[in-house]
Amino acid sequence: MTVWMRALREAALDAVALVAPVDCAGCSAPDRALCDACRAHLTPSPRSAVLSAPGAPPLPVVAGLAYEGVARAALLALKQEGRTELARALAPALLAAADRGWAAFGRVDTLLVPVPGSPEAARQRGFHPAALLARRAGLAPRRLLRLAESGGGPQKGRALADRLAADRRITARARLDGRAVVVLDDVVTSGATLLAAADALRAAGAEVRGAVALAATPRRRGAGAVAWTVEAVDADAPGVARALRPPSGC
Repeated sequence: MTVWMRALREAALDAVALVAPVDCAGCSAPDRALCDACRAHLTPSPRSAVLSAPGAPPLPVVAGLAYEGVARAALLALKQEGRTELARALAPALLAAADRGWAAFGRVDTLLVPVPGSPEAARQRGFHPAALLARRAGLAPRRLLRLAESGGGPQKGRALADRLAADRRITARARLDGRAVVVLDDVVTSGATLLAAADALRAAGAEVRGAVALAATPRRRGAGAVAWTVEAVDADAPGVARALRPPSGC
């Protein structure tokens, strides 16, 4: 699907969502896609962590929100119900994570590369959630990774090692020798998908600087737990990622 066709489809989905009867994604109040009280829960709250796994280089990651409450409900509504109008309310948190990430990773001439979704999910939704969120944030994601059609299965409930093994199905679409990249996802749970995507990009010759995500699952226990550090928000800090508008090309 070309860039303009994808944008046209997203605009059509947004238009349908605006004219059709709708309830607040956070509290189910009528006639509002997201009420003011629930929208306030989406105020950016950046948090950072370092993902690691045996045999993989550490991967610094920044997320814009905790994946709970209204943020979780809104993202699930976007992904499972096709409520793409919610992307605009979620986008500021992703942009805050991207700004913080670009500053921390030390490079601004980077490509933003979303992790690939399953081909089946893409066919059902008609859009890629993380890429849609990035575009709503004014960023330019580059679809440079792909996921094999077969194998893998659902990730929920799997141990980290099993998740990593399944995500080895991720491969790069082309050589990326010497290109600096930042990996993008919508939600970080164990970090296995981000680690596997980073590994695929390195195998294609890219320099992986880090990763950004809309939201992070709050700290859990066990091997898949990620220790997140919530960071102070400086509203006056200059945006780094938002100043970058590379051609969206892919």
